Amino acid sequence: MSDTAAEFPPDEAKGNEEQDAMAAEWEAALAQQSSSSGTASEVTDAAPQMTPATFANFSPAPANPAGNDLNMILDIPVQLTVELGRTRIPIKNILQLAQGSVVELDAMAGEPMDVLVNGFLIAQGEVVVVNDKFGIRLTDIVTPSERMRRLSKGN
Repeated sequence: MSDTAAEFPPDEAKGNEEQDAMAAEWEAALAQQSSSSGTASEVTDAAPQMTPATFANFSPAPANPAGNDLNMILDIPVQLTVELGRTRIPIKNILQLAQGSVVELDAMAGEPMDVLVNGFLIAQGEVVVVNDKFGIRLTDIVTPSERMRRLSKGN
């Protein structure tokens, strides 16, 4: 018997032989890959040369970096909404709505309308007509600290 068979029970010796065979297969595959790597590089060399992308050079940050950051976002569009009022009604009532139906809202007549940006209250105002279109004249702007307080509450 060989030394390997003497050290391990028969089942473990068989497992070692399988591992040795697998290691030999891997070694052969790696040798084949390294011998054929020359042809792979020839194929790669035949591919068209890619030029790296060029990017505009950004100028160094000015003395007021906060102003620069603000300028980057000034042209981002946001959704501005004027809310007339709200109400909660059951789905069965919604399904019964038809042309001419009236839905009562929680806002009182003459009360300022809420102005929201992306769903967050930023101001209140009164409805006006401008060139045959509705508009809103702002009467009260929510302070930044109040906006932060409302955001933290989730309202």
